[in-house]
Amino acid sequence: MSDARILVVCTGNICRSPYIERVLATHLEPHGYTVESAGTRALVDYPMDPQSLAQLQQLGIDDGGFRARQLTPQIAADADLILTATRAHRADVVSLQPKALKYTFALADFAHLVDGIDEVPPAQTGFFGPADDSFIGRLVDHIGKRRTAIHPIAEDDADIVDPYRRAPEVFAQMAVHIDAVTPPVVRALTLE
Repeated sequence: MSDARILVVCTGNICRSPYIERVLATHLEPHGYTVESAGTRALVDYPMDPQSLAQLQQLGIDDGGFRARQLTPQIAADADLILTATRAHRADVVSLQPKALKYTFALADFAHLVDGIDEVPPAQTGFFGPADDSFIGRLVDHIGKRRTAIHPIAEDDADIVDPYRRAPEVFAQMAVHIDAVTPPVVRALTLE
């Protein structure tokens, strides 16, 4: 069982990140994870966009009383793993909280990096002292090392389309992309 905190980040925190949050929470909360989300320019206290909610409900998942919130340096610092909708959101997170560089990934990049992992090696003592020996800390260390050995995916594949104020088809496209990259993420986070 984990007690790790996962944070999902997009822009307004009403379309992509709440969808990802609720999907991951459904799969990971039984394993002891806390999954939350925030926005770089959040529509604070807004509910999930009705189109995102409709996509979520097709999976049999509800919004869990979701309300949007603004990303802060403290929220980013408190997370053990941050998954973003795009690489630009990753850069936004790291600019706001430099400490998060090591444990912040675009969701699709993270999925690509963890795909095929069957085990997470034990923690290594690093140059700056002992590494984080938690499962999530060891996984992040392992992924960091894999980053230099695995060819990155194309930006179009890494970034989840922003459906805000767009047609229902764009929300469907968003959901298909997220649903495609979620299984390797859930599998890796539940290896423990």
